[in-house]
Amino acid sequence: MSVSRTHVSRAVLTGGAAVASVLLLAGPASAHVGVQPQGEAAKGGYATVNVKVPNERDNASTVKVEVNFPTDHPLASVMPQPVPGWKVEVTKAKLAKPLELHGKKINEAVAKVTWTADGSKIGPGQFQQFPLSLGQLPEDTDRLVLKAIQTYDNNEVVRWIEEPKDGAPEPENPAPVLKLSAATADHHGGAAPAADDKAGHDEKAGEHKEKEAAGSTDSAARVLGVVGILVGLAGIAFGVLAGRRRSA
Repeated sequence: MSVSRTHVSRAVLTGGAAVASVLLLAGPASAHVGVQPQGEAAKGGYATVNVKVPNERDNASTVKVEVNFPTDHPLASVMPQPVPGWKVEVTKAKLAKPLELHGKKINEAVAKVTWTADGSKIGPGQFQQFPLSLGQLPEDTDRLVLKAIQTYDNNEVVRWIEEPKDGAPEPENPAPVLKLSAATADHHGGAAPAADDKAGHDEKAGEHKEKEAAGSTDSAARVLGVVGILVGLAGIAFGVLAGRRRSA
């Protein structure tokens, strides 16, 4: 009986160790550079996103992060929000085919954004978010693949550049992917309204104000008319009473 219990105990310990090993191995694999929108990232609009960078090493800190933007769906505007303890550099490149944005031709687009530690680091067991404002988002794709390169202070470089494929297992070093939602009803997403739309809106607002003013005038005229009738009736009543007093 004791032998059976010993075998069971060993089996339990072995199984527990195996599960623990799987969990330990699964932890670092799931922690990779990613991109998350703040709210909605609609096609044809503008969005604010966070580049989330976790530190995967126990004996090194992240000191540099580089995010590259796709050339097949270029973005004319990429604006980083300052992050304390980090220097940021925005690099642009010439476009083979100019973009048209708000009636203007754009001949260059942002190629990459680089953050370099300047008094701060991403230490073991920590992560850092780097906010970006992006636009105008493309309308002919469902996602943007932003390839990232992470550098540690021991000179190790991790390249998050493998594009995930639908229906396939996640690659070892997946690139961050920004998923785009459907365009909003005005087809501008978060962009400013078009000039024609604004003019139409102003015209309707003016018509509404005119109707309100006309309604106010009509109401005032009606009130004055009622007051006049009441005053006239009061005068007639006063005259009748005065005549009766004279007759008496």
